[in-house]
Amino acid sequence: MAYLSKDLSVLAYANGFTLWHYATTDAAATVDTNGYFSPAADMLRTGDIIIANLETAGTQKAGLFFVRQAGSGSVDVADMTQLGATNTD
Repeated sequence: MAYLSKDLSVLAYANGFTLWHYATTDAAATVDTNGYFSPAADMLRTGDIIIANLETAGTQKAGLFFVRQAGSGSVDVADMTQLGATNTD
């Protein structure tokens, strides 16, 4: 699948930083592809963080993406830092 603008929303904004939420059926490796978020280059800024719910049609995952570069119509995010990967109970 591809980036869908309807699935990206602002959670908080302060001092030039935005915390985003994004939900998709895509896998983390797909979302991490350089340019996946490029259609949102006019909204995302270097240093923003995206909380993501991934693989929403299957075994869901959640994680954080750090926006490494945004501008000139291109966006690159760092590899996802997964949340809740282990459950020891």
